[in-house]
Amino acid sequence: MTQSENPGALHAVPPPPNVRDASGHLDAQYVTRIEAALEVRNAGVIRELAGNLHEADMGDLLETLRHDDRVLLIQLLGDDFDFAALTEMEESVRAQVLEALPDDEVVEGIGELESDDAVYLLEDMEQEEQDKILAQLPNVDQVQIKRALEFPEETAGRIVQTDFIAVPPFWTVGQVIDHLRSSEDLPESFYELYVVDPGFRLLGAVALDQLLRTKRSKKISKIMEETRHSVLVTNDQEDVARLFERYNLISVAVTDVSERLVGILTVDDIVDVIQEEAEEDMLAMAGVGDEEISDSVLEIAKSRISWLTVNVFTAIFAAYVISLFSATIERMVALAVLMPIVASMGGNSGTQTMAVTVRAIATQELNRRNLLRVLRRELLVGILNGVGLGVFVGVIAGAWFGNPELGVVIGSAVLINSICAGLFGLLVPMGLERIGADPAIASSVFVTMITDVVGFFTFLFLAAWWFALPY
Repeated sequence: MTQSENPGALHAVPPPPNVRDASGHLDAQYVTRIEAALEVRNAGVIRELAGNLHEADMGDLLETLRHDDRVLLIQLLGDDFDFAALTEMEESVRAQVLEALPDDEVVEGIGELESDDAVYLLEDMEQEEQDKILAQLPNVDQVQIKRALEFPEETAGRIVQTDFIAVPPFWTVGQVIDHLRSSEDLPESFYELYVVDPGFRLLGAVALDQLLRTKRSKKISKIMEETRHSVLVTNDQEDVARLFERYNLISVAVTDVSERLVGILTVDDIVDVIQEEAEEDMLAMAGVGDEEISDSVLEIAKSRISWLTVNVFTAIFAAYVISLFSATIERMVALAVLMPIVASMGGNSGTQTMAVTVRAIATQELNRRNLLRVLRRELLVGILNGVGLGVFVGVIAGAWFGNPELGVVIGSAVLINSICAGLFGLLVPMGLERIGADPAIASSVFVTMITDVVGFFTFLFLAAWWFALPY
């Protein structure tokens, strides 16, 4: 009897104690067993091994498998598969899975999701595909999802969750509790009840712990608190994330311009926003856009080429500065050997300051009030580091070439470039932010160019002046 003829054959191997290993990655033995069960299409074993996986673990598992195995896993799991797992996957892999699944399965899966997760899956689809799926959803879901998709990307309205509990102010605590116990259409989890008037305008909120501590006869209007931290649907999601961080919020109400309650945002959504924004800034600083590890060679090359092209011109400018001192370099070859040291150390110092500055701008810690104080601090740091590194490099260069004066020249150049690196590592991101450009994207190119040019020019000019060389 073959393994495929015996559904229980794979059960002889005991399941691994954990889905993930000690390092946090999916357990290799676990993945191997999943692949073996998929090979023989053993639905029973697949359900036993993956039927109760958390959506985050399922998302990682799907990314680990081959393309054909991903679709097969979903189909073998059947009703045990939670479509929320697709929100935990990289965009390119998710698009492949959704494209390979039958439309009726996609519609059914999206229909079971919370509205914010449904929007997350639909927003990256082509308009034609979006319309086809939306047309097959219940009318209520259609209206909620279409409304969210109409808001600009990266706003509160785009990630709003429309499943919430709203009650009138004249209800008693007992009526609310009875309503919660009898209703079959409650959100999966909730932390607050929102109080609205007949026009659905937000009046306040009641925390669950407050509700449970209050006598049944008391009216909701007597125990509700004014919602001081509600946000508009048009607010930027990064600003909303900052609000959660500042006030340690668990959930927040989202209203339209007429103060009508539209939905809520919960901390689990905001954690995703914070991670996305951090990844976006980190990749932007490296000039690679929204590149993902699963992207194709052509997609990666296309996303990187733009800023590399800009780098060509900045490098040409730095090379031009060097060419101005070609006669100087010909008379003292040691200068050509030592030039990269000055530029490299200045570039690293500038990158350090730039990274701190971009983060401070993103978190709104840096502003006009403290700019001069931060600038003074960076200049002092540049001087201290420049003196220490200049002496260190100068001693090495003087001993290397048997010329103490050359050590003085390169040490002075390192000091000057270190000061400029601290200065422009702060001013370049601030200047870009003032003119409306994204400092995370453009800063590194300009800071590197400035430290290269200043480093080369200072070193070669000082050498030509000190040793009376032609240039």
